Amino acid sequence: MGESVEREGALDLLATATRLAASGPEARLVLRVRPAGVAAASSAFGVDLPTMPCRAERAGACAALWLGPDEWLLLAPAADEGCVAAALEDGLAGHPHSLVTASHRQTAVVVDGARAAALLAIGCPLDLDLAAFPVGMCTRTLFAKAPIVLWRQGVARFRIEVWRSFAPYLWQVLDGGLREGLAE
Repeated sequence: MGESVEREGALDLLATATRLAASGPEARLVLRVRPAGVAAASSAFGVDLPTMPCRAERAGACAALWLGPDEWLLLAPAADEGCVAAALEDGLAGHPHSLVTASHRQTAVVVDGARAAALLAIGCPLDLDLAAFPVGMCTRTLFAKAPIVLWRQGVARFRIEVWRSFAPYLWQVLDGGLREGLAE
């Protein structure tokens, strides 16, 4: 009985230290453009597309995540998807590019709290120490068996972009980690 009370207390402490939250609807666009078109794309989107590998930039409610030398994941409010896509197409006229809507393909989970990195470590092979994975860093990786894009938004806040078909699995693994106290 004492063990059960101690375990519940540990879970209560962990639950207050680390939280999972599903992100609401958002526009997600995948942009591929050569270096000559980056300035035009940045101007049209209203966020400087990061050219440093594995970095994200944010302006207001929009963000650009570097996925590769010529590829970015663009996030914006769901209601602005059509306007954002049209602005990018207009701004990139004359620049070879590809702009694909991925809003219905993916969703996001936010892991927030003092033990967020420890919770993510149960399924992510990356070194999530702040020195190795600083605020503003993002990358493609795996979480357990699910391909994800991981973005460190704050010292103790991570955003996971995941395909919708993997989202229940990802949530189950993370929630299981919370319930088992693996992020202690």
